[in-house]
Amino acid sequence: MLQKCSLKSYILLLIFACVITSSYGQKSSKSKFSPYKVGLLFNHANDKNFLFDDKDYSYQTNTYKGQLFYNLGSWKKLNFELIVQPQIQFLNHKLNNEFFVQPVYGDNYLELREVYTKQKSMNLYALELGLAVKKHIFSKLDAQFTASLGFSYIDTETERLASGFTFIENFSLGFNYKTSTKTFVYLGGNFGHVSNLNFQFPNDGYNVLGIEVGFQYVLD
Repeated sequence: MLQKCSLKSYILLLIFACVITSSYGQKSSKSKFSPYKVGLLFNHANDKNFLFDDKDYSYQTNTYKGQLFYNLGSWKKLNFELIVQPQIQFLNHKLNNEFFVQPVYGDNYLELREVYTKQKSMNLYALELGLAVKKHIFSKLDAQFTASLGFSYIDTETERLASGFTFIENFSLGFNYKTSTKTFVYLGGNFGHVSNLNFQFPNDGYNVLGIEVGFQYVLD
């Protein structure tokens, strides 16, 4: 348990350090490769909701993202941003229906049932790119829709997804509120999907709905 807590703290510190380093870098140089804003975001999601409620398994994620924002310009009354999001997801998973594992899993499928039905704590590491579309509503409030795609690595195999290389997809809808000349808070909802595009078996993947909160800081 101590090693897991240390790993979590170390990775979160790395993400935070990347964001802070980028922030200080703005003071010395500016270029099109430099973000105009940085942020941190927390997301909590699970498969038990009004859209997804698969009785075969349970799945929950707590996600921590560092965020780098790049201004892509505007069109009509919409503003566009690119969001680069290194992240770690802490996952909890359990297979509830052992009969989900059938002979297609191999000759040892009965043994795998015993393995897969145990509660699992897993980690997923990812780099995600998001396209955000923002619409100004009030003087300090913007509505934001974000579609994201990322490359990731999951460290534990389950009956629904092989360990190793995976893809993540996220769609978020929320609001940014300007709390000062340089700071914003974000609150939104999120749909997320994880799978490996059939590069490995199994690939049933996971679908979740969640909520997310974030803080953003505009650089000089």
